[in-house]
Amino acid sequence: MVSILRRSKSTIGLDIGSGYIKIAVIEHTGAEPELVHVSYTPLIADAIVEGEVMDPQLVVETVKSLLGSANLKPRNVVTSVGGRDVMVKKIQMDRMKESDAREVIRWEAEQYVPFDMENVQLDFQILDPLDDGLQMNVLLVAAKRELVDQKVSLLRDAGIAPAVVDVDSFALHNAFEYNYPDAMKGIVALVNVGHEISTVNVLQEGTLILTRDVPFGSRRLREDLRRLHGLSTDDAETVLQGRSDRLAEYQQLISEGCEELAIGVERAVAFLSMSDAGGAGLGRVYLCGGGARIPGLQDVVAGRLRTRTELASPLQRLKVRADVTTLFPVDELAPMLMLSIGLALRTAA
Repeated sequence: MVSILRRSKSTIGLDIGSGYIKIAVIEHTGAEPELVHVSYTPLIADAIVEGEVMDPQLVVETVKSLLGSANLKPRNVVTSVGGRDVMVKKIQMDRMKESDAREVIRWEAEQYVPFDMENVQLDFQILDPLDDGLQMNVLLVAAKRELVDQKVSLLRDAGIAPAVVDVDSFALHNAFEYNYPDAMKGIVALVNVGHEISTVNVLQEGTLILTRDVPFGSRRLREDLRRLHGLSTDDAETVLQGRSDRLAEYQQLISEGCEELAIGVERAVAFLSMSDAGGAGLGRVYLCGGGARIPGLQDVVAGRLRTRTELASPLQRLKVRADVTTLFPVDELAPMLMLSIGLALRTAA
């Protein structure tokens, strides 16, 4: 699932989402990474539904057009997979060397992975390598091979040979960790509010220990605004971005949607037992993704989980070339770039 990038001046992070395709380019030649380019374009409705590509040719042409308009050569492209066909789970197994664990991980995984083991790609990370207990905590990652193969095939049709196929939750964590080093203490949740699905990552002392998908995204609210209030797609988007002067008329509908998402986050976090958390509770929630700026979402999540909640930006600490931020509305778009920037932060080992 994971390859190693050749040493290069830049990395292209390509995020193919259900609502938008986003590209972030980061140069790695200086003392610190620098964001040098951002491109994005909306996808025609239903080209991708719940992570499944319904119109491959349309997606291919959109990716090619986006790269072409930015005059980017498709080298060192990093992309990712996610959704219901990917599982990330913290497990326990007998303590052993990493090389030995790699030999037996498929047998250990059989009791946890809900997919056909004959068609799964596995990876893992030992979370407590320096401990000396009889058991060790391991982060297990499983993805249906078909999902990875389809993503690679799609990109090859677009003239791209991806250097890395990562996992969405790891890429999100990568960008979050870089921009919020102070959040790598205690227990925090990073919620990526997407077009159709929201992903909840729970971190303990900076280590990803849990990821869950919530079947709710901004598309649901957008469609409800169109269906129940007769708004156009553009007007519905204006409301969800908090720019409408008629926001009060739709606040009840929006608040109900926010509550549904907050309940999903609450249930995801509930999987974290007190023993896993070492007796500590959830310290803070960070929101990112295209739906993170839905009016009232922060307050609803904060109230439901009874913890401080704030927007997370992948530009919080990242160095940005001066002319890049003139090309897009930073406040509006930045939370949506967390995944693509997390992918572009990948460098050679």
